[in-house]
Amino acid sequence: MVKRLRQIPLDTYKPLRDVVIENIREAILKGDFPAGMRLMESHLAAELGVSRTPIREAIRNLEQEGLVVMIPRRGAYVADISIQDINEVYEIRSALEALAAGLAAERIEKPEIEEMDRYLLAMKDAVNKLDYQRIVELDTQFHDVIYRASRNKRCMNIINTLRQQITSIRARSLPYPGRLDEMLLEHRAIVDAIAQRDVEKAQRAVTTHMENAERTVLRIIEEQFKAQGKPPRNEGKEEKIWQE
Repeated sequence: MVKRLRQIPLDTYKPLRDVVIENIREAILKGDFPAGMRLMESHLAAELGVSRTPIREAIRNLEQEGLVVMIPRRGAYVADISIQDINEVYEIRSALEALAAGLAAERIEKPEIEEMDRYLLAMKDAVNKLDYQRIVELDTQFHDVIYRASRNKRCMNIINTLRQQITSIRARSLPYPGRLDEMLLEHRAIVDAIAQRDVEKAQRAVTTHMENAERTVLRIIEEQFKAQGKPPRNEGKEEKIWQE
């Protein structure tokens, strides 16, 4: 068995569950655990030197983040994603996010603007701590304010159907050098435009945010495949997605 996880020191100050999650998440985001790989609780527990209970909790958490998928009667697998998947998700998300931001600029109320500002401050703190789980949570809550402020329930519902795929893609982009600081600046521009009730500016700010996020994810995938000596996977619909 190839060892790809760091054994957890007994004197770590963090809760065991959090350390296990961080280790497995890092292995997935770095490509040490490739897409389609089956995550065996017994193997992971042996590598980390822990029982299977925190491994099971970590897998459930990473499933919520979109990095792991559970297949009935088969187990947990690293979520797979293709370039076409990314392009399709961002085409839809960019259009919907721009629509929501434009409507929010017209309809948002002051308490909601203040709420977005609070999320930005909390996100900055999470970025300084490199707390990726917290960053994903706050980023989701930040965008949820925009959807809510759009006062368009159908737009919100459609975006929510993409949430798992969006979360998976977003999580992959965060560790890329410089992306977190860039993301904070993009969020600040979105808040400022919406607060100014400038519809076109808000739409441009969101579009820029989406374009930069997509570009980062594609760059990560390209670099991972180069490191593995493989071409990036463009089309996933006719390939076997899950590998034993």
